[in-house]
Amino acid sequence: MNVRKPSAVSGVGLGLRRDLMDALLDFPGVTDQVNFLEVAPENWIGLGGRWRLDFAAYAERFPIIAHGLSLSLGGPAPLDEVFILAVKNFLTKFNVPCYSEHLSYCSDDGHLYDLMPIPFTEEAVRHVSNRIDRVQTLLDRRIAIENVSYYAAPGQQMSEIEFLNAVLSTADCDLLLDVNNIYVNSVNHGYDPREFIDQIPAQRIVYAHVAGHHQEAEDLIIDTHGADVIDPVWDLLAYTYQRFGNIPTLLERDFNIPPITELLGEIARIRQLQQAQSAPCRTVSEL
Repeated sequence: MNVRKPSAVSGVGLGLRRDLMDALLDFPGVTDQVNFLEVAPENWIGLGGRWRLDFAAYAERFPIIAHGLSLSLGGPAPLDEVFILAVKNFLTKFNVPCYSEHLSYCSDDGHLYDLMPIPFTEEAVRHVSNRIDRVQTLLDRRIAIENVSYYAAPGQQMSEIEFLNAVLSTADCDLLLDVNNIYVNSVNHGYDPREFIDQIPAQRIVYAHVAGHHQEAEDLIIDTHGADVIDPVWDLLAYTYQRFGNIPTLLERDFNIPPITELLGEIARIRQLQQAQSAPCRTVSEL
């Protein structure tokens, strides 16, 4: 099978979901509008038949980057090294230049099917950093971690941004900057999202996420990826570009998926915000 060689990605991407598989590939001019796709390797490792063939067709036409769901970097259970090596094989087979994971945990004796908050403590910094180091060693590549939305902070000894920066420095890994998660957390936990962004080390950022969410109450937002991006998040994305340049940015939409034309409208808006900045476009190189 001939697939794309590892390369940098730039511009605007879209999360590939199975609900999009039939419509997206043949949509006129889609490769001019969508510069790269992001997949969860867990959803594709070991699949055969039609889904495997369809995925291979996408990998031939689009650069693919991987965003994992189940490494459980902050979890108490041992890392699943067999799974990590399966991820390594997937990244190699499909020439994936970048692999990221959530700064959270999702398993103990079993899989929790949710992203649980890691305590913001020095002990947790050491624990998760050691696990990231082991993952990077097994994969023989750097990974990026994503700042996540959270709804409780048990045993908190430092702020969210202090914890994030401590992990980035101690583990010597990179950052997938989720702009929507910063906005969600800023409302839920009462901080200034721009001040949070100002404290992020620019050299660690490899790409960004933007998404919609659900407003449960005035002071409670649920991160769902199931709605359109709202204006305050667009404004925060524009501020992110002002601070860090035109970093590659991916639109996440996991359910309530609208027609392709509506998704491409949001992708066009990301591109417009990027083009409004004078800084050159940055790329994601192989990690």
